[in-house]
Amino acid sequence: MKLKKVILSSVLALGTFTFFFAPNGNAAGPSHVVQRGDTLWKIGIKYGVSVNELKRVNQKTSDIIYVGETLNIPQNVTAYEKDLLARLVEAEAKGEPYAGKVAVAVVVLNRVDSHLFPNSIRDVIYQKNQFTPVKNGAINQPASYESKKAVDEALAFRGQGSGSLYFYNPVKTSNTWLRAKTVTVKIGNHVFAK
Repeated sequence: MKLKKVILSSVLALGTFTFFFAPNGNAAGPSHVVQRGDTLWKIGIKYGVSVNELKRVNQKTSDIIYVGETLNIPQNVTAYEKDLLARLVEAEAKGEPYAGKVAVAVVVLNRVDSHLFPNSIRDVIYQKNQFTPVKNGAINQPASYESKKAVDEALAFRGQGSGSLYFYNPVKTSNTWLRAKTVTVKIGNHVFAK
C-alpha cells in the first residue's frame, strides 16, 4: 500500500511538472488554435508576446502558420509589468501619436534586452533618474486603452526595431550627451535614439 502511494505521488508530481513546463523548458502558457485570418503578428498583439519569441517557442523558421494549428504562447511579461509599462507610456507619451506610444514602450523593452540596463521592465522603469513620471508620480495614474494597446504592439514587435534605447523631447531637454546619440526616428514631439 505504501509503495502504491509513493508511485501515485511520483506520477502526479511528474504530471504536474509536465503540465507547467513546455518541452523547451519554458513555463507553459496558454495555447492558441490558429483561425482563418490569423498571423503571427496578430497573435503576438493579442497575447502581448514577441513574434520572434512566438516563433522560437513553436520552432518556426518562417511566418507561415496553418488554420487548426495549435501554437504555444510564451509567458514573458507579467500582468503587473504590462500595466506598469502602459502607465509609463501613458505618462510619457500622452498627447503623442499612437506610433510614439508604441516607440516609448519599445525603448523600455530594448533596455531590458540590452546589457547596458537592468533586465526587467520594473527595474528599467524604476532605474534612478531615467523617467520623469517616476519622479513626479505620474506613473501611478491608470493607463488608457490606447497605451495598453501600444504595449501589446510593442511586445509583439520586440527585437525587430532599430534598437532605440533613448527618447527625448528636444524642446524640453538640453542634455548634450543625449542629443549626441544616433537618431533612429522622430515621432511627434519625441526623438528616439541609440
